[in-house]
Amino acid sequence: MKHRIALFGLASLVSVCVIAASGYLYFRTFSPDRDKYPVRGIDVSHHQGQIDWRRVAADDVAFAVIKATEGGDHVDDAFSTNLREARAAGLAVGAYHFFTFCRPGVDQAKNFISVVPHDQSLLPPVVDVEFGGNCPQRPTPEQLSTELAAFLAPVEAAFGKPAIVYLTDEAAQTYAGRIAARPLWLRSLLLEPDHGDWVYWQYHNRGRVDGIDGDVDLNVLQGGPAVLKALSAPPR
Repeated sequence: MKHRIALFGLASLVSVCVIAASGYLYFRTFSPDRDKYPVRGIDVSHHQGQIDWRRVAADDVAFAVIKATEGGDHVDDAFSTNLREARAAGLAVGAYHFFTFCRPGVDQAKNFISVVPHDQSLLPPVVDVEFGGNCPQRPTPEQLSTELAAFLAPVEAAFGKPAIVYLTDEAAQTYAGRIAARPLWLRSLLLEPDHGDWVYWQYHNRGRVDGIDGDVDLNVLQGGPAVLKALSAPPR
């Protein structure tokens, strides 16, 4: 009987390990339907280190949204290099700003506008709204909407395009539909968003792309190459 119990325990352990390994493999290799979402992209910052953008472009990556600024005075020290080299590799490129809850939106707009070039074809500017790495205070939807409006007005005037708002799962639950109405970039890991009002969908936060050492965020565009071309066209 003890022998049978031991064998049963071993079998159970093996089953758990197989399930865990299968789940991990599914997580690592998950990719949305390519027929439905043919345009792939990444978002990066200095955390990705030195990037070989030509290898990235050869690995089925069509666009890159690159961190430019954070708060009222921080500049990502890899931004200018990443922007220049990603563009040279043939990618459609854009810039994003990490919106902090503890600085006025107008100050943050000045920071972003002063760093991101205005004389180049870029994807729409992105403002990243999330709780992770942000100030501990949590503004009400009304407060955040006011500060976002103070950020968006000068940024959209400077770049001549409506901005895109990036929301993580938690931030989306708190603010989606209750802040300044803009096109959305949604983070929904391994699951397609349950509504279609988005431009970008971040489906992975630990993806792998040739030319980048370590993990990187993976995204798809809602629409095909023509949509990407329209988004990256210079403003009229």
